[in-house]
Amino acid sequence: MEAAASLLNGERAVVVMFLSRIVMYAESSVLYESLALVLLAVCALVVETRAEAPGRISSLKTRPGASCGVMLGAVTLPAVLVSKMIQQSRGYLLGEIELEGLLATLKLFYVFCHGFAAVKVIQHIIHTFFSCASIGEALLVTSGLIHYFGDMIACTVTEICRRLVSSGLVSAQFGINRSEISTIIQGTLFGLLLFPFLFKFLVRIWGHFSSSFNLDSRKYEIGRALVFYVFLSFIVIGIIPMWMQFVQEFSRHPILWIVGFVFSEPYKRLSLCIHWVGLIGVAVLRFYSISKHSKVERILLRKYYHLLAVCMFVPALIYQPMFLDLAFGAALAVFLVLEIIRIWRIWPLGQLVHKFMTAFTDHRDSDILIVSHFSLLLGCALPIWMSSQYNDRPLALFAGILILGIGDTMASMVGHKYGVLRWSKTGKKTIEGTAAGITSMLAASLSLLPLLASTGYLVTESWFPLVFAVTVSGLLEAYTAQLDNAFIPLVFYSLLCL
Repeated sequence: MEAAASLLNGERAVVVMFLSRIVMYAESSVLYESLALVLLAVCALVVETRAEAPGRISSLKTRPGASCGVMLGAVTLPAVLVSKMIQQSRGYLLGEIELEGLLATLKLFYVFCHGFAAVKVIQHIIHTFFSCASIGEALLVTSGLIHYFGDMIACTVTEICRRLVSSGLVSAQFGINRSEISTIIQGTLFGLLLFPFLFKFLVRIWGHFSSSFNLDSRKYEIGRALVFYVFLSFIVIGIIPMWMQFVQEFSRHPILWIVGFVFSEPYKRLSLCIHWVGLIGVAVLRFYSISKHSKVERILLRKYYHLLAVCMFVPALIYQPMFLDLAFGAALAVFLVLEIIRIWRIWPLGQLVHKFMTAFTDHRDSDILIVSHFSLLLGCALPIWMSSQYNDRPLALFAGILILGIGDTMASMVGHKYGVLRWSKTGKKTIEGTAAGITSMLAASLSLLPLLASTGYLVTESWFPLVFAVTVSGLLEAYTAQLDNAFIPLVFYSLLCL
């Protein structure tokens, strides 16, 4: 019994509950995928227990204070995909969608390339951004990047084959029919993530050039900044839109398409932009001042941004979901550019951005990479992006906003002020905080359902699945030592999709 209890600690027990719920919903159409998910969980559990065995010394420099997290990191994204398959199978049986298939050989080739790329990417992440992530967090980031951009590459290859081959084998796009917004976001993110590798090469050339002409450090920094901004503009305005127009039929240049999309409903969308800018401006100035002159803990200060996300995103998601999709992509692109500027200390903004961002960091961030704002934005955006093709559970769209903006915030604030009973002797999470998070999130979900029904959504959620999803997500927040902004929204979203 003691061995079993040590094997299934709090985090692993919650993961088992999460996976059991998914497997229970699996029908014959996704039976093999569900069994593969169970096998993956068992293998990940074996690896995690061996990695955390006493006396085990790892050469990997992972984030201090975080557990290994292999099991949670390995199964989270595959569990999301299986949940989406169950949801799509339900839609197929109801005649609401049509499923597209791929040749088995293409599937095998894609899986092989996916596995090879995943090994290389996780090695690069752990060794380049050492002490910035646990193994589980690196696994989640790796699987997400490989799946997302593997899909992009497959889409490109399919479009090339479609243009070169006249047969009907490759006439359809890879997997799904993409909207213009999803193509814009995918291309922009890929270009910005690829940009640092290309810029690093250009910096070496500029370094040899400046050495040859004996330029002082001031001129070198200005020249390097000029190279950065010119090359970034070339990538964003020239190269990325070329790919977008290649794989998607745009009536005009993608940048002009974005301008036309925003001004197609100028009153609603520009009003939202003004609302967002006003909230962000006031919040940033206020919270930055508090962080400099107050003794309020940073973990609580950051929860105000979670509440800010609720005020910003809930109205937009109800009344302007497509515009919110595009806005999330634009915000993520801005975050990536600012982080690149901060890491490379690009003149004249690099030091200013670094000083500002470090005012809101905690033990999960480092000087090498600050991830908290990325995880908050992606935690809210991913459930919305993943529901863009088919979704018969409208509450799933709000999974990230509810769990981060309401549940996580209330759990931290109540637990910090009133918490007495701790879940473990070494942890800070309290039972009172967890209960407050679960209760508040359940109340917010039940309050949101009538509003969704009144705005035209077909509400299909029932009591027990909702209570189970909220409870499991709340318990995971209590037990996990991983970056909860990244994992909990995906777990909550997966359970809501069922």
